[in-house]
Amino acid sequence: MKISFNWLQDYLELEQSPEELSDILTEIGLEVEGMEMQETVKGGLEGVVVGEVLSCGKHPNADRLSLTEVNIGLPENVQIVCGAPNVAAGQKVAVATIGTTLYTENGKSWKIKKGKIRGEISQGMICAEDELGLGSNHDGIMVLNAKATPGTPAREYFEISSDIIYDIGLTPNRSDATSHVGVAKDLVAALQINYGHNGKIRLPEVDTWQIDQKNLPVEVEVKDFEACPRYAGVSIDGITVSESPKWLQDKLFSVGVRPINNIVDATNFVLHELGQPLHAFDLDQISDQTIRVKALPEGTEFISLDEQTRRLSDGDLMICDGQDKGMCIAGVFGGIASGVTAKTQRIFLESAHFDSKWIRRTSTRHLLFSDAAKVFEKGSDPNICVFALKRAALLIKELAGGIIASEIVDIYPNPVTPKTIRLSSERLNNLVGTDIPEERVIEILSAMAMDVKRVEKKFLEVKVPTDKSDVTREADLIEEVLRVYGYNRVPVPSRMHFAINTTNRPDPTLIRNRIADHLASIGFQEMMNMSMVDKKYAEEIFNLDGDKLVRINNTSNVQVEVMRPEMLMSVLEAIRHNQHRQQSNLRLFEFGKSYSKADGAYLESYKLAVALEGWVKESWLIPSLEASHEYFILKSVAEQVMALLGIDTKAAKKTRNSYLQDGLDYLHKDHVIASLGIVRSTLVKGMNAKGTIHYLEFDWDEVMKIVNIDNVTVKPISKFPSVRRDLSLVVNKNVTFNAIKDIVIKQGGALLASIDLFDVYTDTSVLGDDTKSYAISMTFRDKHKTLSDKGVDVMIKRISDRLNEQLGAKLR
Repeated sequence: MKISFNWLQDYLELEQSPEELSDILTEIGLEVEGMEMQETVKGGLEGVVVGEVLSCGKHPNADRLSLTEVNIGLPENVQIVCGAPNVAAGQKVAVATIGTTLYTENGKSWKIKKGKIRGEISQGMICAEDELGLGSNHDGIMVLNAKATPGTPAREYFEISSDIIYDIGLTPNRSDATSHVGVAKDLVAALQINYGHNGKIRLPEVDTWQIDQKNLPVEVEVKDFEACPRYAGVSIDGITVSESPKWLQDKLFSVGVRPINNIVDATNFVLHELGQPLHAFDLDQISDQTIRVKALPEGTEFISLDEQTRRLSDGDLMICDGQDKGMCIAGVFGGIASGVTAKTQRIFLESAHFDSKWIRRTSTRHLLFSDAAKVFEKGSDPNICVFALKRAALLIKELAGGIIASEIVDIYPNPVTPKTIRLSSERLNNLVGTDIPEERVIEILSAMAMDVKRVEKKFLEVKVPTDKSDVTREADLIEEVLRVYGYNRVPVPSRMHFAINTTNRPDPTLIRNRIADHLASIGFQEMMNMSMVDKKYAEEIFNLDGDKLVRINNTSNVQVEVMRPEMLMSVLEAIRHNQHRQQSNLRLFEFGKSYSKADGAYLESYKLAVALEGWVKESWLIPSLEASHEYFILKSVAEQVMALLGIDTKAAKKTRNSYLQDGLDYLHKDHVIASLGIVRSTLVKGMNAKGTIHYLEFDWDEVMKIVNIDNVTVKPISKFPSVRRDLSLVVNKNVTFNAIKDIVIKQGGALLASIDLFDVYTDTSVLGDDTKSYAISMTFRDKHKTLSDKGVDVMIKRISDRLNEQLGAKLR
C-alpha cells in the first residue's frame, strides 16, 4: 500500500522528517518496506532557471541555428546556440544550465555539457516543453511570462512539487489502516503518547451537505443482507465530466492511481482518503431507476470495464438494474455499460459495505484484485458509508458542478455497534513482558478513539471502533496497546529463565533426518509439497468418499480445497510437474501428513512417501533396466530404511493397498508398516503423468512405535574364517525364496552367518513345466573355532534333506 507524506499532512501536523516518520510507522505495525522521492516532473527541474534572451542572431556557420546571449541571473551572461525557429530577443525562456540532468519521455537521463556547435561555444540549452517533461510539444522553445525574473529556479516558476511515498507492507488484519486518514489516526495516537503531539486530526468536512432537489430518487432493494449489510447512495444531476484539476491528479499519481476523469477520480480520491470504496453509475443507464443487490444465476455473462466477458458464479454479488441486468460486480469491478462516460450528466453514487468473504471469493475467482476489493476483503467500516458518500458527493459538486438530486438511500437493517472487550491489566503485563501503568493503558486506548472505563480493580471495559474489525479478543486489544506503547520500550531481561525439557527417545526429528540423509545419499531428492490438493483428484481420480474428505475454505484457489487424503496425490503431482519440464529418471521422497475424517473426528497420519520413475538415462553405455529391476531397487530401499531403524519385519504376499498393483506389504505384528508396488495406470493417467511409477509408503506413526535404533549391540569381528556353500535348487514355481530362507535359517542355527539369493532361472525346455531354479549362497562361521569341510557338508546335507521333504526341492 502506498501512502503519501504530503497527503498525510493534510490531516495532522508533522514535525518529524520523512525518515523519522518511516521509523515510527514501522514501530506501530505499519512496516515501511520502501521509500521513494516522487516529483511531478522527474528530476524536479534541478539546474533549470528562467533566462532572458538579450540578443539573437544567425549562427555564422549554420543557417538553421541561432546564436543567443542570455541573462540567467549571474554576473555574466552566457552564450547559447539554439535551433528553435521561434527564439527571439526579449523572450523569457527556460534554460538548462551546464551540469543539468534532463530526462527523456522514457525516463533515460542525459546531461547538459559545455561544448561547441559548429565552432561556436554553447553554455547551456534553451528548452522546449517536452525536453523538460512538461508536455509533448517540440515545435519550439517555451516562451515564459514576460514578468518572470531571470535566474528564478524553474522549480519555483512551474511550482514543481516533490513528495515522499511510503510503500507499506499492510498485513491482512489491518482493516483500520487502508487509507490516509486510517494511517493518520494510528499515527497520531503514537505521536500523542510518545512524542508530545497534541493528538488533533483534521478530518474532511461535510457540514455544507444539503439536498438541492428530490427529482431523481432511485429505489434500492438488497436481496442478501449477509453479503451486503449496508447499502447507501445518492443521485447527482447536471454534472460535467472533464479532466481533473492538477492537485487531484497529483494526489492520485502519488499512490499509483491513473487519473481518468473528475467523477471517477473523486471516488478514487475518497477511497484512498477514507478507506471507503465508492462507485458512480450513469443514472441514465439504470433501468427503471431501480437498483437490486443480488446474485445472478450460475453462468450469467457479464462484460466488465476491461471489456472482458466473464461468466458469473451464483456466489458473485452483483449490483443490478430494475431489469436484473448486472451493472457491477459488487465491491470488485464495474461494468462497461453503466460506467461514467464523457456524455454522462446524471449519476447515482454508491457507498456500501460488503462482506469480506464474499468479496474475497469473487475477487479470487475472477482474478480481479482492484483497490476496492483489497479494502473490502480486509473488512471495511460499515459506519463510515454515509460520511464517505457525502464527502465524495460534495467533492464531485466542486469538480463537476451539478446538484444533489435525491435524499440519501441508506439500507442498514442491522447496524454494527462497537465491540466491548474486557481487559485485565495483569493479563496485559504478563503478555507484554513489562508493567505498563493502568493510567498509561487508558491514555493509549483513548488516543486510539476507544471508550474506556474501569469496571473493577485491575479490569477495564473497552469499546472498540468498528473500523478495527480484527480486534475481537483481549489478546488483540493488548497488541493494540503494545503497538502504540512501543515494542522497543519493552526491556530485554538481563537473565533468562527457562526449564530444561527432555525429549522422548527415540527423537522423532533425529530419526527422520537420519532416514532423509540416507535417501539423499543414494540419489533421492526430497520434496516439500502443499498439503492441499485439487478436489477432483480425490473425488474423480481416486474415487474417495466425499464425506471422509477434510475440506477448507481456500479463498486463494477455490479448486484446491481438500487436505490431501493420500500422500500419493502430491507425489503424482510432483512427478507430473517434473515430466512436463522434460525431467525424467525421478527419485523423490517426502515426509508429510495425510488427512481424513471419520465419525465426525479429524484424523492426521504421518507418512514417508518414496517414488521412483526410471532409474538410469538412456545410453548405449548403460544397459536399460526392466520395470522389475526398479521394483527390486525400491524393495531394497524399503529394507535399507527398516534396517537403519532396527525393524525386523516379514512380508505379505500381496499388498492390500488398492492404489498399487504387483505390490508387497511389510508387516510387524500384523500391522502394515510399509507398502510398495507399481502405481495403477489409471491413477497415473488420471493425474496426467506418464510412465511406470513405483511407489513406497511407510506408515511413519507405526514405524515410530517400533523403531529400535537405541538398542545398539556390538559384536567383535570373528578371528576364524567363514565358509561359503552354494546350492542350485529346482522347486515348484509357487515356492518363494522366503520359504527356503526360513528352513535354511532353522537348520543352520547359530553357525549360519547369512543366506542370499543370487540367481533365479526359468526355462521349461530344461527344467520342465511349473518349475524354476533358485541359486542360493550360504555363509557359515563358528566364533569359537575353524569349521571343517566335513562338518559343513553335514549341515548342507541336513538342509538339502529338509528342503526336499518340506518343499520338494531337488538339487540341480
